Amino acid sequence: MRLCPRSAVAAALGALSLVVAVPASASAATGDFTYVYSGLDGSLRPGYLVAPPSRMCITLPEVADPSSSLPATTPLNLTGSTATVFTGPDCEGDHFSLRPHGGYASSRLKLRSVVFS
Repeated sequence: MRLCPRSAVAAALGALSLVVAVPASASAATGDFTYVYSGLDGSLRPGYLVAPPSRMCITLPEVADPSSSLPATTPLNLTGSTATVFTGPDCEGDHFSLRPHGGYASSRLKLRSVVFS
């Protein structure tokens, strides 16, 4: 059985259109992101994000409401992506970037949300 050149071109274009049409899977930052927040009793507690999604704003759940919680502090970025932390929820307010594989800030840096590159 012979395949004519037009059929081969049509099949190749069809396959290419399928590859282009399939959306890319969501990626995640490999590693952990840690921070410190104040518990209900006022004690300092560790917070963790394990393999957080990339390019998606994450409001830290323990400090999401500015009217009822203090912001988190002391972020440590052990992921393979740059972490940009924000002073407000929903990635709003002032921001600061932490380099991948060990970027950190002291307790003076206040944060409520983060996005990974």
